[in-house]
Amino acid sequence: MSDSTFLIKGATVVNENQTFEADVRIEGERIAQISTSGLTANNQERVIDARGLHLIPGMIDDQVHFREPGLTHKAEIYTEAKAAVSGGITSFMEMPNTVPNALTQKLLEDKYQIAAKNALANYSFFMGASNDNLEEVLKTNAEDVCGIKVFMGSSTGNMLVDSEAVLDNIFRNCSMLIATHCEDEATIRANTAKAIEKFGEDIPIAQHPIIRDELACFRSSSKAVELAKKYNTRLHVLHISTAKELELFSNAIELTEKRITAEACIHHLWFTDADYEKFGTRIKWNPAVKFQSDRDAIRQAVNDNIIDVIATDHAPHTKEEKANKYGEAPSGGPLVQHALPALFELYHDGVFSLEKIVDKTSHSLAKLFRIKDRGFIREGYYADLVLVDLNKPNIVTPQSLHYKCGWSPFEGQQFKASIQKTFVSGHLAYDQGKFNESKKGQRLKFSA
Repeated sequence: MSDSTFLIKGATVVNENQTFEADVRIEGERIAQISTSGLTANNQERVIDARGLHLIPGMIDDQVHFREPGLTHKAEIYTEAKAAVSGGITSFMEMPNTVPNALTQKLLEDKYQIAAKNALANYSFFMGASNDNLEEVLKTNAEDVCGIKVFMGSSTGNMLVDSEAVLDNIFRNCSMLIATHCEDEATIRANTAKAIEKFGEDIPIAQHPIIRDELACFRSSSKAVELAKKYNTRLHVLHISTAKELELFSNAIELTEKRITAEACIHHLWFTDADYEKFGTRIKWNPAVKFQSDRDAIRQAVNDNIIDVIATDHAPHTKEEKANKYGEAPSGGPLVQHALPALFELYHDGVFSLEKIVDKTSHSLAKLFRIKDRGFIREGYYADLVLVDLNKPNIVTPQSLHYKCGWSPFEGQQFKASIQKTFVSGHLAYDQGKFNESKKGQRLKFSA
């Protein structure tokens, strides 16, 4: 019996704003048949009884930090891709603020070589922009690299692009999608000085959304949008964290026609400032988790298609690093293993429909990034598929984690849904707690 031939029987398929019962045949790497009237198994097929389970296209995560090379005490492409697959993420796009930063074509290609050997999920890597590498940026091949990353506000690494002339050059000359981290550094510095004046060096974690406030985000996001409009650049603003920023985006046209798009992340859809008291620096992210009014507005913007995609911004640090006091604790946390379970929890809570979750985690990513043959359950497309039991409770424990860092902000959380099986390009990579690593993921390809 071939490992690469499967017949999924009786699944409840969620795809392209429809939910229906169907059988799905996988042959090799691709979906061969989808039938609502039933398919008959042949002797070469492995039959999967999917009655009571939902079949969705795998999540495509457009923002992760897998820390390799250079920061492998926190994470590796190997470990984090496995964690992603166990959470129903079949493809990831990884950021350039590794060590060394991916600021040349050679350093970028080095990361692709690591992933080709070690990543259980499909992969792409952003090319990084800095104040002095425009020539390298413009060499990037739009058919096999997801985009260009610009830090318009420092985060981890030394990639802050703070030269007005350089930003203008990048937006004017780059024909590829530019993804931006938008926080205004001058505003953050001024707010930090105020906090030090008030609290001394031991600033409370609850000050994080006040230091990295709405104004810091809006000043930077609006600058990016202004530049994109000036040069008709394809701009994707990452991890929107404030209600005010939403006025910069529109749902007036279809996603495939948009030049300016926006992303929401799991933590900004889940947590609020009220959670700092319980979770402390474990939920310290940049941009900061803000207030309930911001969270509610972002949730509504997802439903209204003002926010185009949902991602994780998975950014692990060690427990020891995160245990430092506010000023020293790094921002970021691990999220890929529980992004979909968290979204399904919000489905159970009536926040999002299943169709909306699938659209924002898969279909819209494929459209926005122009990914070839992925992101939908369609005959002829790659079989990047996930079987979910929406009613099988799943408690997050340290023992259940696949992250190298060994912790999660969701520890102790009981989710109502659990990921049962994950197919990556037709390969059953994850099956009820067990991995099959005999085949690796593939490099994502794009229509330029």
